[in-house]
Amino acid sequence: MNNNYSGNQTTKTTIFYYTGTGNSLWIARALARELGNTEVVSMVGWDNKQHILESRKIGLVFPVHIWGVPRRVLEFLGQLPAKDAEYIFAVANNGGQVSNTLVQLDKIMQSKGLFLSSGWSVVLPSNYIPWGGPGPLEKQNELFAAARTKISKIVQDINRSVEMEVEKGPLWQRIVFTGLYKISFPHIPEMDRKFWVDKRCNKCGLCIQLCPSKNITMDDGKLTWQNHCEQCLACIQWCPQEALQYGKKTPAYSRYQHPEIKLKDILR
Repeated sequence: MNNNYSGNQTTKTTIFYYTGTGNSLWIARALARELGNTEVVSMVGWDNKQHILESRKIGLVFPVHIWGVPRRVLEFLGQLPAKDAEYIFAVANNGGQVSNTLVQLDKIMQSKGLFLSSGWSVVLPSNYIPWGGPGPLEKQNELFAAARTKISKIVQDINRSVEMEVEKGPLWQRIVFTGLYKISFPHIPEMDRKFWVDKRCNKCGLCIQLCPSKNITMDDGKLTWQNHCEQCLACIQWCPQEALQYGKKTPAYSRYQHPEIKLKDILR
């Protein structure tokens, strides 16, 4: 996806995003609208050999996955030619537990010769359906309103090229959850073993199209997962029949997509 806000001018800012159910894309677009002269580009499918990155400011917007940086973002950093950028910022969206994610990102970027100037946490409804639905609509709307306010503050800091210590969770989160992330991370690709399909599946194949890692195939009319899952959960959250399940509890939980993001935005 490439949502260009820059017109015919030289792009001042490029924001790269990774999203499963639209939260990160919504943040990236909201930032771009207020910043102006900003290009919004998906990390999925981006090829540094086909794109010349000339922006002076670079943004990274992504979800927190199991209290850390998603694998897709780590891989993306390996091909990001941003060493000449004047200002690199990051926004990690999460359900209330940013933990040590932005600190982790900062350290990884330093190892690649990149400098993270600033990093913020933005709390939005959780899309991790194995642990429950996104919560009541009233609470979701409160989170959206608070996020809009924070995004406006972030834009002010970006415009002034503010350099700051990245935001992080309380100490207990950074100790406990970082440990859990390290234990879990090697096993994330095989966590797809808990996916299953109920009788409502009409074999539309939408989940196959949505998967950023091309992890889902259909063989003889049966969906199968190939053990390189990213746990973005786009497949289960966007299934139009709500036929895709994960574990035993998801049939009882509401699905979630950001209300201002459409399926076509994710599929582009």
